[in-house]
Amino acid sequence: MRVIILDGNENQTVAAVRSLAANGHRVEVGADTSWSKAGWSRHAASTFRYPSPQTTMNSFIERILLEVAKEPNSLVLPMTERTTIPLSIAREDVFRSGGRLMLPPHEILLKAFDKPTTTELARTLGINVPRTVTISNRTEASEFAATGKFPVVLKPRSSQEISPDGRVVTTGSPRYATNSEEFLDAFDQIAKSCSAVVVQEFVVGVGTGYFALMNNGELRAEFAHRRIRDVRPTGSGSALRESVPMDPKLRSASLRILKELRWHGVAMVEFRQAPDGSLVFMEVNGRFWNSLPLAIYAGVDFPSLLAQLVKDGDIPTQDMYRSGVRCRWLLGDFRHLIEVFRGAPKSFPGQFPNRLATLASFMTPRAGTYHDNFNWDAPLPEIGDWLDFLLRKLPSGFKKKRIGSDTLNVQSRYSLP
Repeated sequence: MRVIILDGNENQTVAAVRSLAANGHRVEVGADTSWSKAGWSRHAASTFRYPSPQTTMNSFIERILLEVAKEPNSLVLPMTERTTIPLSIAREDVFRSGGRLMLPPHEILLKAFDKPTTTELARTLGINVPRTVTISNRTEASEFAATGKFPVVLKPRSSQEISPDGRVVTTGSPRYATNSEEFLDAFDQIAKSCSAVVVQEFVVGVGTGYFALMNNGELRAEFAHRRIRDVRPTGSGSALRESVPMDPKLRSASLRILKELRWHGVAMVEFRQAPDGSLVFMEVNGRFWNSLPLAIYAGVDFPSLLAQLVKDGDIPTQDMYRSGVRCRWLLGDFRHLIEVFRGAPKSFPGQFPNRLATLASFMTPRAGTYHDNFNWDAPLPEIGDWLDFLLRKLPSGFKKKRIGSDTLNVQSRYSLP
């Protein structure tokens, strides 16, 4: 089967390209840049460039439709929210062009990406959730600052939003506050790029997640790992992680949410595990995740299982994988080291790693550890990862800090209602 994979500069895309090609699929890699690390993989049959949905969603969709129309029954795999949301909006156009998608109904997709909605869903299902308030304006923020309990975490209500002019806008990372002054400063920063800010009590513990492939609300494959190091010690995607046996409590809580949503496709359900072992729901990520390579190395080949499900209509449930498998994102681990040496943000209320211990651990990797982007069979994606970071992401980050965000008022054909 022909598979069109988007977001070529993501770790999960590199892993999916290897997986699908090894299972006999012809994989074509798309990206919004002239080259991508997944496109550099020898397992990619071809590459193409599309306009960034963060610049113009209409042009992005039109470019994908042109690729789809070249061969009927092509499967399109968006690997991030910034490409998943536009394709979900335009799904009927994709189908008319002969393409395939594996996504839940659009209204379910939006529920899963909306943090207040999934938090309330988890609460109604009897799952522990943090105290949560959604704040839409400065007046509400000032009221919370005067009466709320601290410390808190502030997050955009979703990681990607559609702007009035038809762009997909990345809303930014969480911030922390231990008092009212820090809270208002964090709110002002986050509110620049999102429609509402979610404020939650700070939950002490470690991040943990449940990974699944669902077929209209029925489980078909699952996986679990523990995080050893995150890219940002304050909380982010993992840089080093290890597969672990499935925690029955984690499995039960996650499946209750995914079954209630009648989820269709892959998803990650994220929790914080408190020191006493209790789980507190954080969010649902309804797409492939950055640490996907570990699941594949441990024996749960999510991309190929998804492709088989699309092709055959269903697959047997997969319930076995190897525990104790480690996988490292080398660049992410290096970024973790830099973050540790920079020190904890002044408003971060949690524990922060020790510098010398982190350096020693970074410099003494464990034998047998796999890598997200590197293997001897196809080493170029690792090089591409570092070049993408140094030549694109770093300069882009500095530019955003200088000029801030801008907003146009042009309506898009594919805008959300």
